[in-house]
Amino acid sequence: QVQLVESGGGLVEPGGSLRLSCAGTGFTMRSYAIGWFRQAPGKEREGVSCISRRDGSTYYADSVKGRFAITRDHAKNTLYLQMNSLNSGDTAVYYCATDLGSGCKILQATGAPDPKGYDYWGQGTQVTVSS
Repeated sequence: QVQLVESGGGLVEPGGSLRLSCAGTGFTMRSYAIGWFRQAPGKEREGVSCISRRDGSTYYADSVKGRFAITRDHAKNTLYLQMNSLNSGDTAVYYCATDLGSGCKILQATGAPDPKGYDYWGQGTQVTVSS
């Protein structure tokens, strides 16, 4: 049974950093594409970042490029999202998700990960950026 559990969220001041973790069980994370998504109050869920299986290619939403980094620890079967230079626009519930496919689904118009079509989601972790 595929399960994803996020952790690492919290309250941080603008300009600060957080590292989110997504622990996977029931599957071998390095064999599949997996991504980070977020949903702010009153807004639709959006893609933040994704890492593919095929060649480990990474994809980012324009709003987080240069500030966020997605990585995987194969030994721990865990996905990470290092978030730096956080601002109020990053406040949201963050989720990791996979559809057990090999490639990331990317929106052609924006180059950001497409949040649709994922079968397995974690419960989410809240990130609040505020002074």
